[in-house]
Amino acid sequence: MTTYEDITKTLWACADIFRDTIDAANYKDYILSMLFVKYLSDTYQESVEELKKEYEGIRLERQINMLPFVLDEKYTFGYLLKNKNAPDIGSKISEALTGIESSNPILKDIFRGIDFNSEASLGKKDQKNPILRKLLETFSNLDLRPHHIATNHEQVPSDVIGDAYEYMIGEFAARAGKNAGSFFTPQQVSEVMAQIVSPKPGDRVYDPTCGSGSLLIRAARKGGFDKVQIYGQEINSSALSMARMNMFIHNIKDAKIAWGDTLANPQHLDSDGNLMKFECIVANMPFSKKNWAMGFNKAAEVSVDDEENDAEQSNNVEFKLAPQMDKFHRFDIGVPPASKGDWAFLLHMIASMSKNARVAAVAPHGVLFRGASEGKIRQAVIEKNLIDAVIGLPENLFYGTPIPACIIVFKQGKKNTDVLFVDASKEFLKDKAKNKLTVDNVKKIVDTYLSYASGDHVKAEIEKFSHIATLDEIKQNDFNLNIPRYVDTFEEEVIIDIDEVNKEIADLKERIKEAEDKMAKYLKELGLE
Repeated sequence: MTTYEDITKTLWACADIFRDTIDAANYKDYILSMLFVKYLSDTYQESVEELKKEYEGIRLERQINMLPFVLDEKYTFGYLLKNKNAPDIGSKISEALTGIESSNPILKDIFRGIDFNSEASLGKKDQKNPILRKLLETFSNLDLRPHHIATNHEQVPSDVIGDAYEYMIGEFAARAGKNAGSFFTPQQVSEVMAQIVSPKPGDRVYDPTCGSGSLLIRAARKGGFDKVQIYGQEINSSALSMARMNMFIHNIKDAKIAWGDTLANPQHLDSDGNLMKFECIVANMPFSKKNWAMGFNKAAEVSVDDEENDAEQSNNVEFKLAPQMDKFHRFDIGVPPASKGDWAFLLHMIASMSKNARVAAVAPHGVLFRGASEGKIRQAVIEKNLIDAVIGLPENLFYGTPIPACIIVFKQGKKNTDVLFVDASKEFLKDKAKNKLTVDNVKKIVDTYLSYASGDHVKAEIEKFSHIATLDEIKQNDFNLNIPRYVDTFEEEVIIDIDEVNKEIADLKERIKEAEDKMAKYLKELGLE
C-alpha cells in the first residue's frame, strides 16, 4: 500500500533532481504536473481493470468512454516511462500533456502551457534529458491506484494524495522566496479563515485570488465538497494550473476556477451579467498591489491608425480610474490609490457578498489606518456596518514577506454595530525560518471569534488579547482600526531593586575570588604557577 509518507518522499526526491538547476518557483510546475499525470494514469488503469471484470467488446468500450476522463496509451505515464531514453522525451511529455487536455473537456488547458521541452528552463538536450529521465524513474516506483492508497477510517484515497500535493505546494512555497505568497496560504491561517466563514451545505464558496486553491479547498471542506459550490479566479497561469490539479486530485470535479484579472475582468457573473453573489468568501490577496487598475485603461488600446497620434499623449498622461469606469459599481464609495490595491480587492469581495454572507480576507495592516482615499473608503464600509472583526496575526507568518498581516472579517446582516478586535501577534511557535500558528493558537483565535459571533461577549473579551469595540469607540478614533487602539497589550516593567542587585554582584565577586584562590592553590601544587 502507498502511504502519505511514500508520496511526499517521492516528491522530495524529485525536488532533489531539479535543485541547483532551476529555482523552486519554477520546478514545482514540472514536479506537480508529472505527479498529476501519474495520478491520472494509475486511476484510469485501475478503472479500466475494474470494468474489464464485468464487460467486454463494445460494451466495455462504451463503459470506458463514460469514465470521468480517458487516456490514450501515448498520453499515459507508462508510455512516457517506456520512452524515457528517447532523444525527444521532452517533446513526448509535452505532447502527452496537450493530448490529455484536448481529449478531455474537463481537463481543458489544465497544464497552461507547461513545457517539458523548454531549453530556457531545462537546458539543452544533454542537460534536459537526464533530468526528465530521472524524474520519470523516480515516479515509476509510486503506485497511485486508488485501491492501493493507505487510508485511515476518516479518509478516502483522494484525501491522501491531495494532502500530499498540498504539503509539497507549501514546501515549494517555503523555497520560492518572494514569489511564494502569490500561490500559497499557510495551512494554519487557512484553518482560521475556514472556521470563521464556516460554509454550510448549499453555500457558494469563492476565492477571488485563489492561487493554488489550498485556502479555497480548506474552506469548502467545512461544508462538504459534495454539498457546496466552489468558485475561484486567478491571474497567474502557473498558480491556476496548480489550483485546477489540486481540485481534481481532491476529487472535486465541478469546481469553477477561472483565469483572469479579478478586478478588471471578473469571470463569475450571473445571468444578467452582474457580479455573482457568494455566501462564503476567503482570500489571501496580493499585498498592496501596484497598478491594480491597469486593466481598466481601455483608452490605451488604440488602433494602428491612431497609434502614432496618441503615442505621445498616452505616454505623458497618467491613467486614473474613475468610479463610473467600473460597470459593477465597486468603487462608488471611493477609488483606492493606484499604488495600493488592497481596498480594491476588499471592495470586490464586499460587492460579491450575498445576503448573510461571510468574508475572511488576509490584508496588510495598512488597510486599517491609512488615510486619504483609503480612509474615506474604510469609513464608508464601517458606516455600512459590514466589518465584523479585525484579527492581527504574528509577523513572519506568510511566505514571501516577513511583515505581520491581519484577517478582516466582513459580514452581511449584522445584528449589532460592534467590531471584535483580536491581537494574536504573540500567538505563534518559532519554526525554522518562519513562525507558525499551533493548534492551540488556532483554537484560541477561532473560539474568541465564535464566542463573539454567538453573542457571548464575556468569553470574547480577553485581557491583552481581544476587545469588542462599539461604533462610538471607532468614531472617536476617526474610523482608524489599528488594533493597538483597542487592545491594550502594554506590560508594566518589573521594578528593579538596585540594592538587591548590588548585593548579588558583591556576592558573585566574592565567590569568583574564592574559586580563583582555590585554582591558584591547585596550580601551585602541580608546579604550574
